[in-house]
Amino acid sequence: MKLSIIILCWNDLKIIVDCLSSIYSNTHSTEIEVIVSDNGSTDGSCAVIHKNFPQVRVIENGINLRFGKGNNVGIAASTGEYVLILNPDTIIHEGSLDRFVNFADRHPEAGGFGCRVLNSDGSYQGSARPFPTIWREWLAALYLRPLGYLSDTFVSDKYIRWNGETERSIDWQSGCCLLVRGEVLKRLGGFDEQFYYYYEDLDLCHRIWDAGYPVVYTPDVTITHLGGQSTTGRFPIAFALDKYRNRYRYFYKYFGRRGVRRCRHVSIAWLLVRGVGYKLAQYVRPSDALRRRLQLYWAATEWNWRVDPVQLVENGKEPETRLQVPIQIPQ
Repeated sequence: MKLSIIILCWNDLKIIVDCLSSIYSNTHSTEIEVIVSDNGSTDGSCAVIHKNFPQVRVIENGINLRFGKGNNVGIAASTGEYVLILNPDTIIHEGSLDRFVNFADRHPEAGGFGCRVLNSDGSYQGSARPFPTIWREWLAALYLRPLGYLSDTFVSDKYIRWNGETERSIDWQSGCCLLVRGEVLKRLGGFDEQFYYYYEDLDLCHRIWDAGYPVVYTPDVTITHLGGQSTTGRFPIAFALDKYRNRYRYFYKYFGRRGVRRCRHVSIAWLLVRGVGYKLAQYVRPSDALRRRLQLYWAATEWNWRVDPVQLVENGKEPETRLQVPIQIPQ
């Protein structure tokens, strides 16, 4: 088998059919297997996939294993020379997977591969990104990232002057569409399951680099990522807090106790700056959308203010909170 495609599904009936249709309609010369790892969907996703795509292997996990563990179920079942991690809210463009595999074949030195990801309006999504550092996080938090156009001192994103239109090595590629050499992926043990949503793709690429394999990007492969159509759009506050939990796990793993404490300071600054901005905007032009956004930022600010990131990572200790909103993802 040349290519295994792993798609994680959790109540994604409205989007996964289009994703699967685009795979089979637009892939021609590559032998593929598609594995859907279903995290306990209750919307009929599995039945519809079985009926309309009998060639797809559906693994019904029965419960929500989250992103890392759920994808690892599919990875363990895969047989492909290459494994593509693909979100259900993506659309594969004509011939893209054929070109993706050909590109990987031309780069035997590489372990991971990225491609050009577009938003639904056709704009570049910026799926190839640099590894985070405390300096880069501060620059982003204080809106200093645009100064990177003027001076390398302020480059919080080293790809800021790059539009994704040239081939190059990259630090990491978004897990919405990440191709990995199967041998390398299984040697690394798949995703680190402590990162159950967010940072799992970043961590995987970090480990690919650490194992001695570069991650390379091609602009000749294009997909559309709708974004926010899968589970993250349904529970915004719970997912926002998951993002910070996993952010602290990442900084603890690669920067230690001191690094993760510094990361918390950045997180609070980032949230306060944006929260104040949205509050001022709400005074000028009130709207339900701004009100909901403010609720999200203040909830995340309170949680980050109260959390001890070292205790969170080492002992799983969550902060006491007065949040009146769901802060955990339903199982």
